[in-house]
Formats: sequence, C-alpha cells, structure tokens
Amino acid sequence: MSPTNTAAWLTTEKATSLTVGPAPYTPPSPTQLVVRNRALGINLVDWAMQMMSSALFPWTQYPTILGSDIAGEVVELGSSITRFKPGDRVVATATGLTSGTAQGAFQTYSVVAENLTSPIPASVTYSQAAVLPLAISTAACGLFQKDYLALQHPTVTPKPTGETLLVWGGATSVGCNAIQLAVGAGYEVITTSSPKNFDYVRGLGASAVFDYSSPTVTADILAAFAGKKSAGAIAIGGVDPAVNAAVTKACVDIVAGSEGRKFVAMAVQFDPTQLPEGVGAKFIFGSDLKDNEVGPAVFEHFLPKALEEGVFKCAPEPLEGGHGLESIQEAFELGKKGVSAQKVVVTL
Repeated sequence: MSPTNTAAWLTTEKATSLTVGPAPYTPPSPTQLVVRNRALGINLVDWAMQMMSSALFPWTQYPTILGSDIAGEVVELGSSITRFKPGDRVVATATGLTSGTAQGAFQTYSVVAENLTSPIPASVTYSQAAVLPLAISTAACGLFQKDYLALQHPTVTPKPTGETLLVWGGATSVGCNAIQLAVGAGYEVITTSSPKNFDYVRGLGASAVFDYSSPTVTADILAAFAGKKSAGAIAIGGVDPAVNAAVTKACVDIVAGSEGRKFVAMAVQFDPTQLPEGVGAKFIFGSDLKDNEVGPAVFEHFLPKALEEGVFKCAPEPLEGGHGLESIQEAFELGKKGVSAQKVVVTL
C-alpha cells in the first residue's frame, strides 16, 4: 500500500493562501526517487508565484504544488538508480514548476530526479541542507551551462584558472552558492553585499567585496578588475524593478570595461535592448541543468564529496519559518519582509 501524502496546494491562480490537503503518492520513473521531506526551503519565486501567478509562469495549471528545495530521506527508488538506497539522507531540487505537481516540494512525499539529488553527510542537518537546492541549481546554470558563462566545472581540489568572476549579490541565496561554486572551479571571485555581510561572503571564498549601495561601486569594481582576466558576471537581483535595472547596468558596465569574457548570467529580469554591442546576457532558469551535463556535474560529482569534506558550506544560514505544511504561508510572509544572509526554512 502506498504511503498517505499531503500537500500545501495553491488551488487557484488568485488564491491568497495555500490549502493543506490530500495529494496523490506518485511512484518514481526509472531515473527518479521519492523523498520523504523533512525540511523545505522557501524561495522568492514561491511567494512571487502566488502573487503574480500566470504573469510569472503562464503555463501553470491549477491546482499546483509550489516549492523547489527539499531535504529528507529516500523512500523509493527508480529501477535504474544505483547510487542511493532507501533511508539515505538527501538534498534535491524539486522541479514542480516545469514537471507537474508530483515534483513540487511543498508536500510530504516528492518525486525528484536523480541528477538533481545529492547525499548529505551526518554533519549536515536537514534544515541546513534545505537552503541549497534552487540556489545552487540557479548559480550552476549561470556559471557552467554552455550558453551562459561556460566556466570549468567545480572539484574539491580546484586548479586556479587565472580568471576572476563578478558575483553581484553575494549574500543572497544564489550569491552564496555562486561564490562557492566558482571558487570550487578555480576562479577568483569579486562580489558585492551590504557591509554587515562582508565577512560572511569572504568566509565563502570571495577575495574582495564591495558595498553595492556605494555611489562609486561600479568604478571601484572596475578598478579591482584592472590587470585581471574577467570570467564574466552573474547578476542577482530581487523584486524591485528599479533595483534590478541598476544591478543589470552595473554588471554590464563592469564586464564591458574589463578584459575577458563579456557576458552576464542574469538571475534578474532585464531589458535585452539595453545591452551595449559586444556584451551578451541571458536570463537563468534554475532547473535547466536537469536536461544537461551540469546537473550530474554538481549533484553527483561535486556536492556529495564537497559537503562530506566541509569544503562547501550550506549557505546562507537557515532561518526557522515554522513546522508543518500549515506554516508555509506564514513562512512566505517572513520571506517577503526580506532576509539577509539567511533563507527561510520550514521543517516537517
């Protein structure tokens, strides 16, 4: 008999709160696992989806199950999977936004793809691991996919490339993971944050950090790139269009004025008509790595050993947002208030 599943449903496009109720238990395909969720990370896209609905993802069908970040234990394996067994503690990126409700995170049992799943060591709690999935996936898509920055893949013993990457928004969820992935791939990282987070992002591996609110920040970063070969930039913004426009302009100006790769991977909405000649940019969709070599490069070949050896930190820090599926809506409200160097997590 299949386990009994429960989900926090977004029942209609205009629903202002999630509805907790029964959900089908879906067995895995040959390349999938079923995970009993123990901690769920809350991302901006989750509450933005509730607020903006089809304006954000027009293909969404309702009712739907949101959520991308899960940590828990394996309960069922697809027939072709050999690197996991039932009971293994894992972290995974759920892809319900593109793959259907069975693969949404906000439920007791989620179906996940093997190539987006990593074991987690005993030293890492479920809440710590749950901050990673969509953030590390988005960062990896922008850094490593061939039609983005196409950087070298990360290893636990990286060889220096002699190139320097700009990560704009280093204390964000995506930024924390982008810094560490780039350092793990052998790149020097220059980043931005508020001054209170300077030490935090340096602790993740950034060699230099600048105050994004400084009126001279673009000129200061350009000066820091003098004599260096640029690997390009990853631009991370938020919900404010004016802020996002300023982030885009700063990153584009910096790569345009530096020697090296003139490309910005955009984890921020931007206007492609504003790009100067010779500078490329593309918006990142954080689950694209499920369809190419980047998924296994990160979740199979890098992250398990990097977590085990402590060379990759679960960052940012988890912020307890409640317990149980019923508390996800309150956790959304906590996220909307804005958190810095933290990510809201709900435990189950």
